[in-house]
Amino acid sequence: MSLVVNHNMMAMNAARNLSTNYGRLSNSVQRLSSGLRVNTAADDAAGLAIRELMRADIATYNQGVRNANDAISLIQTADGALGVIDEKLIRMKELAEQAATGTYNSDQRLMIESEYQAMASEITRIANSTKFNGVYLLNGAMSGWDHDGSGLQSTGRIKIHFGSGNNCAEDYYYFRIGTATASALGLGNQGVSTRAGFAISTQSAAQHALDAINLAIISKDKIRAELGAMQNRLENTISALQIQAENLQAAESRISDVDVATEMTEFTRNQVMTQAAVAMLSQANSLPQMALQLIQG
Repeated sequence: MSLVVNHNMMAMNAARNLSTNYGRLSNSVQRLSSGLRVNTAADDAAGLAIRELMRADIATYNQGVRNANDAISLIQTADGALGVIDEKLIRMKELAEQAATGTYNSDQRLMIESEYQAMASEITRIANSTKFNGVYLLNGAMSGWDHDGSGLQSTGRIKIHFGSGNNCAEDYYYFRIGTATASALGLGNQGVSTRAGFAISTQSAAQHALDAINLAIISKDKIRAELGAMQNRLENTISALQIQAENLQAAESRISDVDVATEMTEFTRNQVMTQAAVAMLSQANSLPQMALQLIQG
């Protein structure tokens, strides 16, 4: 190579190597400081696309867990109200038993009847007022088999969505809650007057009411049993979702996260190469001065 002053090729070569090594060093610093191997699409375009899809699924599964937990809270709210209704039904049967005996006169049965109807009204009040986040649970709003979520307020059975898609077989399921008002249970004077359980103002009516109250308790217990079964299913769903999210997070980590030991080794190498390039650029910049010495000769 000739000794020239117009172009310093060695300095240009050293500067190019310095720029390359410094860029690699910058990438290592970015990865070590962020903890991510893939920070931009340029790092790994395919890996970035896969990672973002995985992140979306992970976030969706975690929200699905929260959805299922909210559903459990809803079920527990309904079951708690049904527990109170159970107490009212027991009291109503106690009153019917009291009115069914022949040791009371008509005036006394009317007094017993007054409390009986008060208990029936309280059952209806509880059923009509029990709600979770504005959703009424026991008044029949969720007793239908057909679900319609096209409006601002969904109707029919409730839909619990927990999956990342919209496939009924794996992403959501429905459950319904029966009506628990007194008339729906067949009790109280808000129902059909010819039906047993309407009143206990006579000895005969009180005797027939005992069987009607038994049926009402069974109907209420069926609602509670269905709610309990659904709560157990939701708890199993939560466990499955948490496992899915955990495994997907592990897969995403293998794609996205930096191997600190490997990257630290690369960082040290790039640091040394950058320092060497800086030193050689300094030397290359001083070499043209040798030509000046010949000119000044």
